[in-house]
Amino acid sequence: MQGVHKMWSAAIVFGLALAFILIPQPASSGSLQANAPRSQADDPVPAFHAQAPKGDLPATMSPELFSNPFVQNAYAVAAKVKKTLYQQPCYCHCDRSNGHSSLLDCFTSAHGSECGTCIYEDLYSYEQARKGKTAAQIREGIIKGEWKSVDATKYQQPLPAK
Repeated sequence: MQGVHKMWSAAIVFGLALAFILIPQPASSGSLQANAPRSQADDPVPAFHAQAPKGDLPATMSPELFSNPFVQNAYAVAAKVKKTLYQQPCYCHCDRSNGHSSLLDCFTSAHGSECGTCIYEDLYSYEQARKGKTAAQIREGIIKGEWKSVDATKYQQPLPAK
């Protein structure tokens, strides 16, 4: 009888371990080293604001708080395009995990410093805004995944002060 209990216990433990391995775990944010952050093809569009802000926006974190030049540059450009970032979704889905309401929230906190998806979308938004694109046009590009094509090598060294 004791052998039957041991067998059932072992079967239950094995079943739980197998279920843990086979059940998909929630995806985490993209890493800073990711060259091609994950696809959003089947994901709904994350949270964003469809209109420009009515009042002042919160400050982004100071680039000097970070030692990595790539991260410093991401925060520096985020400060320059806050109104644009306010109107952009973030495909790391921090709206679900962190309660963010737009891409701007990633850079008013330290979250953006640890997430390749946030940084690539930020750099894409900055480059497109400098080309004269509207926030809505930039959002269309982000939704299509165009942010994945950003050449991050030009942001590895400190940017010239402007």
